[in-house]
Amino acid sequence: MSDENAPWLIAGLGNPGPEYAMNRHNVGFMVADLLARRMGARFKRATKGQAQVVEGRIGPPGPANRRVILAKPMSYMNVSGGPVTALRDFYKVPTERIVAVHDELDIDYGVLRLKLGGGDNGHNGLKSMTKAMGPDYHRVRFGIGRPPGRMQVADFVLKDFSSTERKELDYFVDRAADAVEALVTEGLERAQSSYNS
Repeated sequence: MSDENAPWLIAGLGNPGPEYAMNRHNVGFMVADLLARRMGARFKRATKGQAQVVEGRIGPPGPANRRVILAKPMSYMNVSGGPVTALRDFYKVPTERIVAVHDELDIDYGVLRLKLGGGDNGHNGLKSMTKAMGPDYHRVRFGIGRPPGRMQVADFVLKDFSSTERKELDYFVDRAADAVEALVTEGLERAQSSYNS
């Protein structure tokens, strides 16, 4: 069992740079940005590893209040594992207190699934993290659906959300941020029962 005083590391996965900001692949960054705003904090460049970080607390005052490190790896999606591992080591975070927030092709748009461990399902960010530290970290999977017609997956994930999707995007990002907070403060099972639809 992990040290009760150890912080949680929440890694929103995405690609750095304004050209990627509204891509489907960057929904992890969007959730991390919202969590930082809720904490009244701004991302700053990390001293260890290629990531932007925010340190703060999540949850109500009292025993459920948790110390968290929010991170946005600045290394591009397919090599996310390096920066996340560097932060894990620097902040002494047990692997089971790491949460990856990422886009998921095999789930309908806006649907959430929370889980601990498992495969990478072809997701390059997860593949890199699992290679660096094994699969036993939490995932908050944000459904983006499958590409239409014959569009290649790589093209689909690197496209911005459609105008129709954008109408609901803020709501879904808000709900994903709520799910992350529930996972950290209430545990996986309670968060799953509330948010796994």
